[in-house]
Amino acid sequence: MSETRRRDPRKEWIARNRLHPRHLEALTELGRRAGQGAVSAWLGPHGLMRKNPRAVGFMGPNGVKRIDRSGVQQGAGGGGATKSIAQSKPLVEIASPAFLVAVVPDMPGGRLSQHDRDLLGLARRLADAAPDARGAVLAVVFGGYARQGEGELKEHGFGEAGVDRLLTLDDTRYDGVAPEARRGALLAVDDAWAPRHWLLPDSKLGGADLGRRLAVRLGERPATGVWQVMAAPDAPLGWQCTARGAAATLDIQRPLPRITLALEECAEPADDERHAAQALSLPQALPSPISRIEDLGQVAVDPAGVALAEAEFILSAGNGVTDWEGFHVAAETLGATEGASRVAVDDGFMSRDRQVGATGTWVTARVYVAVGISGAIQHLQGIQSCDKVVAINMDPGCDMIKRADLAVIGDSAEVLGALMARVKQQREEKRDAA
Repeated sequence: MSETRRRDPRKEWIARNRLHPRHLEALTELGRRAGQGAVSAWLGPHGLMRKNPRAVGFMGPNGVKRIDRSGVQQGAGGGGATKSIAQSKPLVEIASPAFLVAVVPDMPGGRLSQHDRDLLGLARRLADAAPDARGAVLAVVFGGYARQGEGELKEHGFGEAGVDRLLTLDDTRYDGVAPEARRGALLAVDDAWAPRHWLLPDSKLGGADLGRRLAVRLGERPATGVWQVMAAPDAPLGWQCTARGAAATLDIQRPLPRITLALEECAEPADDERHAAQALSLPQALPSPISRIEDLGQVAVDPAGVALAEAEFILSAGNGVTDWEGFHVAAETLGATEGASRVAVDDGFMSRDRQVGATGTWVTARVYVAVGISGAIQHLQGIQSCDKVVAINMDPGCDMIKRADLAVIGDSAEVLGALMARVKQQREEKRDAA
């Protein structure tokens, strides 16, 4: 039988036509024929590889990563396009893994951050290194902060992020600041399954502290500040890591230890396949921990004093805002941090530190509300990592409306006024019910 690869010109044409009803199916089929998980390139009619410019992470001719305005790359969960693309990925199920790679994500706000996804991508590299003895990625998720009504997890993309096994420890003992309780749970996980690798984010959100506590109890010498991991057959675990040292002034190389605290961008996120993310439970109940730390709860913070780069909820104004007093009242009522486009800053309506965009501040808010912002390319670059984008604008054809997960067409003053009235009504109803 000939080994010559047969092409399908019609399927290639469908793959290039994203309006065709079988577009995703054709992309998936071409990717499988090319022997790759991500459908980003296929063999063209002249023997050259054709690249898909709409693939996530596509690099343009100048070495610049393509901006995705559709919301798919930013994980705009709930959209039909996002779900269709996720479902089109091949499902991978590892029934009997040779070993486990345990990952403890930070999950700020109950959802996977970009740092968490990079860490899961590194875990996939470690688990998939030996095709004949493939490992599985175990994600350990703590506390009620990761859940919403009736026990449903806020995050639905564990499988797309590369998770094979999911252990959710939903107990009030892990809520807030509870490093000793969480360390005890990780020790129980280590006793139950003995993961070959432990990966935690080296971040200020708790991963750095928890990883060091775990290493002390297990008697391991962890690697911290890791930004690169490479194969090294002579190393005990077959890998070598490069970490930042001396206040990030030099790189230190050493064999990869069992416990690793990695920095953001330590690896590419795993987005080629869809994994099973099967739910696990500990074989035995956890004992009640003795905590020497008392969590007094969260401290109320004025949203106006929160830096844009750290804000979770941003109400941003542009040239379309005419009632600035109403805008400030809306931000205060909603508890949102104020932002602005470059035009609003140049016109003197907002201070320069409130400017959002490539020429201002890159933001990673969970919710970004753009009021009267048309969507210049620099502004869209600055909000590309936001989870949910809501646009209020008079122009239904502007770029911000195309980028938004939810769009409201109308006058910004009227829309904000109606929103404030609704918020006040709900608060009064809650007050009366109490």
